[in-house]
Amino acid sequence: MDVKTLCLGVLFFGDATGYEIRKACSEGMISHLYEAGYGSIYPALAQLSGTGLVTCTEMAQDGRPDKKVYSLTEAGRQALIESLREPPAHDRIRSEFMFGLLFSQLLPNAEVGKRIDERIAWYRDGLERMRTCLGHDMAPGAQFVTGYGIAVYEAAANYLETHRDTLIRTLSQSEDTVEEQPAREAVGR
Repeated sequence: MDVKTLCLGVLFFGDATGYEIRKACSEGMISHLYEAGYGSIYPALAQLSGTGLVTCTEMAQDGRPDKKVYSLTEAGRQALIESLREPPAHDRIRSEFMFGLLFSQLLPNAEVGKRIDERIAWYRDGLERMRTCLGHDMAPGAQFVTGYGIAVYEAAANYLETHRDTLIRTLSQSEDTVEEQPAREAVGR
């Protein structure tokens, strides 16, 4: 899926500004599914507008530049439907956090523990946000997807909470931890 399809999907739920589309990606019901920044959203909206898949209405604001509000056209709705009919790519977990933990033996144990604790808090905050969204006149598909996001975040937080201390304990017993390296180097001299 590309950012244009993402924009069409957000606009399916109602008119929005580029800022509101970005917010849907960072805090809204799709925040656990897809991430997009302003650098990709605004060019996508310009392309969609240029091809007639969305319209743009400028709304005056007091003391600020005009706000651009985008709306899905019927052609845009059809383009979204066509895109949704394409077989989706396989899910892939992309996580800088997990990549870092892959090499946790190279980091101080306290830092590893802190990172895990911060990620647990991040998942718990995301869960609260999703639970707040759940059920507020949501379409059945939106309820299903939000429920799936809640299940995934809950499982991830629970896994991290359950296995955090085991990882730290195992790292403490390892010969390759950062804390032990200076002591080994001093002995070797």
